[in-house]
Amino acid sequence: MNMGRSTRVGALATLLLLAGCAGSPGSIYVPVGGGTGSTSEPPPPPRLPPASPEPEAPAPAQVPERAPSPSYRESGDTLSPAALSLVREADRLLAQGRVAEAITRLERAQRIAPRSAEVYFKLSEAYVQANQLARAEQFTLKGLSLAGNNTRLQRAGWLLLADIRRARGNVAGADQAEARAAAL
Repeated sequence: MNMGRSTRVGALATLLLLAGCAGSPGSIYVPVGGGTGSTSEPPPPPRLPPASPEPEAPAPAQVPERAPSPSYRESGDTLSPAALSLVREADRLLAQGRVAEAITRLERAQRIAPRSAEVYFKLSEAYVQANQLARAEQFTLKGLSLAGNNTRLQRAGWLLLADIRRARGNVAGADQAEARAAAL
């Protein structure tokens, strides 16, 4: 009978242990130094930095105050000397009628200055000369999205878009683009 009692006590201890594990809500966090044994004392409170007499402002590293980047920028990127050199070379090639080579130079400039509206407008002009009007329109729209509040670039972009749309037979779209240019 002694054997039965120890089996019951062992089973009861196992049930209590399992009930304790299952019944305690919360995390499975084990503190560093990690004792796994149970104690009747609550864990110590987390250490806080000593209080300073001055009120603390939230630290910028802890609380990011950064707003998401707007899709419409105030102004496009300025051209680096390398990108500017490629654009000038492309202008010379376009003047010579070497459109494919000019497009190659402008695509390189675009990789150097991917946020420059001027490069996109030049690419658009090159695609117009290559009679690829759909691509030209897309590059013009991208350039307009990067022109920001630079009215000179915006006006040039809207007029370029009007010419492209008119060449594609979209007279209403061309009129709208010219109206946007005139409103600037």
